[in-house]
Amino acid sequence: MNLAIDIVKRGGRRPSERFDRDKLHTSVRAACLSVRTPDGEAELIAEKVCDILMVWLKTKPEVTSSDLRRKAAQTLDTFHPEAAYLYKHHRLVM
Repeated sequence: MNLAIDIVKRGGRRPSERFDRDKLHTSVRAACLSVRTPDGEAELIAEKVCDILMVWLKTKPEVTSSDLRRKAAQTLDTFHPEAAYLYKHHRLVM
C-alpha cells in the first residue's frame, strides 16, 4: 500500500514524487543482500522496516528523501546494523 505522501528530492532540484513502498522495500532488501543476508531474512527485515516507516509516514504530508533515508537506516539498524550502515552510506560506498 502506498500513501499519498510527496517525497521531496535531494536539494529540491528534481520534482517531488509520490512515496512508493515497493521502492523502499527493494532498497532495504538490497542493502541486506549486499551484506550476505539470506534472501528470506532480507525479505522479512525489509517488510518490518517498511511497516514501521508506514506508521511514521501516516502523519506527514511530505518528507524529504534525506529524512526518509535517515529514518529507514535508523529503523534498519535495530534489525541489521551492518546493512543499516551500508544503507545510510550508500553514496559514499558506490
